[in-house]
Amino acid sequence: MTEASSSLLVVDDEPSILEPLAEYLLGQGFRVSTAPGAAEARALIAKESFDLAVLDLMMPGEDGLSLTRWIRANGSLPVILLTARGDPMDKVVGLEVGADDYMAKPFEPRELLARIRTVLRRGAPHGAARRYDFAGFVMHVAERRLVAPDGEAVDLTGGEFSLLQVLAEAAPRVVGRDDLLAATQGRETHAFDRAVDNQVSRLRRKIEPDPKEPRIIKTVRGGGYTLAASVVRR
Repeated sequence: MTEASSSLLVVDDEPSILEPLAEYLLGQGFRVSTAPGAAEARALIAKESFDLAVLDLMMPGEDGLSLTRWIRANGSLPVILLTARGDPMDKVVGLEVGADDYMAKPFEPRELLARIRTVLRRGAPHGAARRYDFAGFVMHVAERRLVAPDGEAVDLTGGEFSLLQVLAEAAPRVVGRDDLLAATQGRETHAFDRAVDNQVSRLRRKIEPDPKEPRIIKTVRGGGYTLAASVVRR
């Protein structure tokens, strides 16, 4: 996916942020649509196809967390949340409801640009496998969809899917917590250490026969995590 073909949706109720940011991203080669609130964003998502959404967390009426939940319930559109609140727990909640990354305001546009590029690459890695098969599961990378052995889709958040994708790409190697943090949440900050462990725990509850005795995602003491099941790349 090239930037010229990538379509972004930027949602913010502050024109002083929305308009300059849209102009900046347009200047970087993206196609950009804007919305001042969640209702307008829903309408655009319903009729257009986007590659990534940048959402303000604190908006009048429906906030960015609620909109992110709706996006996750209706597809796999990657989401980056923006907020003026810097509480680490707010960041953890944002990531846990399905956001792929999180930035606090005020932000440097070049940093946001780097994070957008990282999330887009994560969703469609050049030259990577399009599908991973392991333990009866089928992981479709482009569609960001995991199918269970019984043929049913597994309901994963954006962060959970990204974490599982990183483990599948690295298998059978061990992936350290710092690397998982950088790959799935785009940040190297200790405030998110528990978020990685929490995501692994939730992921295990969704794919392990017995989450208390995991056989697919194993913990390596002092090292991180590994996808222990045999992985076939297609």
